[in-house]
Order: sequence, then C-alpha cells, then structure tokens
Amino acid sequence: MHHEAVLAILVAFVAYSLISRWVEKSIVTLPMIFMALGYLLSDALHLGTDPELLHSAKRLLAEITLVLVLFADACHVRFSQMRANWQLPARMLLIGMPLTIALGTVFAYLLNPASGLAVSLLTAAVLTPTDAALGQSVVSSPDVPPRLSQTINIESGLNDGLALPFVLMGAMLAAQALDPAHAAGTETLGSKILLQITLGPVIGIALGWALAWLMDWAGNRNSMAEPAAGVVFISTAFAAYLLAEVVGGNGFIAAFVGGMVFGNCYRHNIHFITEFMEGAGQILTMSSFLVFGAFLLPDGLAHVSWQAVVLALLMLTVVRMLPIYLSLMGTDLAPREKLFLGWFGPRGLASILFTLIMMDEFDFPHEEELLACVSMTVMFSIILHGLSALPLTKRIANKP
Repeated sequence: MHHEAVLAILVAFVAYSLISRWVEKSIVTLPMIFMALGYLLSDALHLGTDPELLHSAKRLLAEITLVLVLFADACHVRFSQMRANWQLPARMLLIGMPLTIALGTVFAYLLNPASGLAVSLLTAAVLTPTDAALGQSVVSSPDVPPRLSQTINIESGLNDGLALPFVLMGAMLAAQALDPAHAAGTETLGSKILLQITLGPVIGIALGWALAWLMDWAGNRNSMAEPAAGVVFISTAFAAYLLAEVVGGNGFIAAFVGGMVFGNCYRHNIHFITEFMEGAGQILTMSSFLVFGAFLLPDGLAHVSWQAVVLALLMLTVVRMLPIYLSLMGTDLAPREKLFLGWFGPRGLASILFTLIMMDEFDFPHEEELLACVSMTVMFSIILHGLSALPLTKRIANKP
C-alpha cells in the first residue's frame, strides 16, 4: 500500500472535517465523498496489500462501525415515544420486511433463473436490511417529524438482526444445492434461528441495564472521570455484541437493544455518546465507505450485468416501497409519509457485512453475481438517498 495513498486519505479526512458544516447543508454526503475517494484510490490501495489480511480488515471494520452506530443511535430512542408510536416500526418489521424479502426473491429469480431460488432468497435477504449509518442525516434532521425519524431509527436498528434468519436460510439452502453432504439439517437451522432472535435481545437488555446502573452508581458518588464515560459506552456496545455471538445470539440485535435499554435507564446526560460518534465514530464511518469504494465496488463492477443493475434499482424502489406502503395501510399516516418511510430505507453496511460473512462461511454458486448486485445496490443507495435526503426532509416538514 503506497504511503501517498494513505496520506491522501488523511488529507481527505481533515479537509472534510474543516468544511463538514457546509457539506451537511448541501446535497453531497459523507458516504458519497468517501465512496468516490476509495474508488479513485483503489489501485494504489491494492498494491502491496496481502489479500487475506485485506479481506479480514474489511469485515472487521464493517462490524466495528455497525455495532457502534447501532448502539449509539439506539441510545436516543425513547421508550416514552415508542409507547405512542410502536405500531409503525412493528408493522414495517413484521409485515413490510417479510413482504420485501418475498418480492425481492421473486424478482431476483425472474431476472436470473439460473441462480436458483436459494440464491435468489439470499440476494433478497442481504439487500433487505436498511443502514443506520446512511440514514443518520434523515434521523437527526430537525425537519423530520420525531414520529417518522424514530420509526426509521428503530427499523434500521432491528431489521438487520431480523433479516439474518432469512440470510442464513438462503445461504444454507444454496450451499446444500452445491454440496448436499455438507448442508445443515432443518432442525439445526431452526434452532440456530431461534437462538439468534431470542438470545440477542436478552443479552442486550441485561448488559444495557447493568452498565446504566453501574454508571449511575459511579456518577452519584462522583467516582468516574468524565472522559471515562466514553470508555464505558464503547465497552458496553462491543460486550453486548460479543457475548451474544458467543452464546449463539445475534450480536447486532444485542447491540441495538442494549443501546435502547442503556439510553433509557441511564439517568444522567448521554452527551458523551454524541461527542464520540461525531469524532471517532465519524472516522469509522468515513473509513467504511472508503473501503467499500476501494475494494468491494471494483469487484462488483467487474462482474456487473444488466440484471444486477435492474435488480438493484428494483430493491431500492418497488421491492422496498410497495411492501412498506402496504404494511402502513390503516394507520393515520398521510400517503406522502408512507412513501417517505418506504423510500428512506438505504442499503449499506449491513448488506455489505452479511455478504462478506456468508461468502466466508458458505460455498454457494453465483457468488460473483451476488457481490455485483449488492455493490450496485449500495452504490445506487449512497448516491440516490444522499441526493434526495436534503430536499425530501425539507419537503416532509411542510404540511401539504
């Protein structure tokens, strides 16, 4: 890896930071900038880098960023507001998400029948979770009604964990089609899915409550230095993720649920979380999208087909928006609000991470096509959701 490339990245980090307020007021977004920079530096970053080390680093960076973003965003979800508005995210998760996976599977199969139903299911499942990092500009915008921003936040935090059983099912069935001798049985699959969706929340609740109680105890006795609060935040987020993974639960659900419980049980100000995510957390987000542009996007473009482009656009529009709109029928939301919630389901780190994990753990056919489709979907999402975030958030704030 050339030192000049690394120096260029550091200069870009500094330059973006110096004009970050101006960028926030424009239609250009952080993910757009660093995806483009990564793509421009792709060749230089590949030189002299061990491929295996590079692959492990990509996955680790995506995991670290996603865990911290999920935990931090969840800390700002208030149970008092959820009690009044829990129906919206519940409808989107329990009705909209399965419909999205089903519709996505149909389109993926129709566009590429040779891949088979299992790979079509896997493709739809990895492209269903929305990205908390890409959705931050909408969630944090004062122009978006709290009811809508909380709904987007809760959905993006929970849907990656709830989509994982479908991802596992697709990967296992695809691997079975390729090599029946090494496939897991239905009983193993069923028990694994059950553990994923039950143990994750349990671990998150336990750790979130315990650490909030301990920090309150320390705060009441003035025994903790203020900068140390950030250490507790980081440690709690990763402890929830790792403990859930160790016992067979879903670490991302544990991180999000842990953040919600921590944020609601901690009785002091949580400004230290916001401060961390605006500093070190932003560097992780910059790095994640730079890595996507440098290493994953070129691989995806190398295997791209018209089917992958069409499916990517469908996943961001019809496949996402129609099920969400249907799931919200019967609520008091205006049609424009239902469309707003349907459109702002950006795809990013969760889809990338699921693809990397499944390709690591399973051998299945048409892996290149899957990578191409995921890369195209994330690239289009970064551009289209980035360009539309500012004008649509301004528009949703105005009453029709």
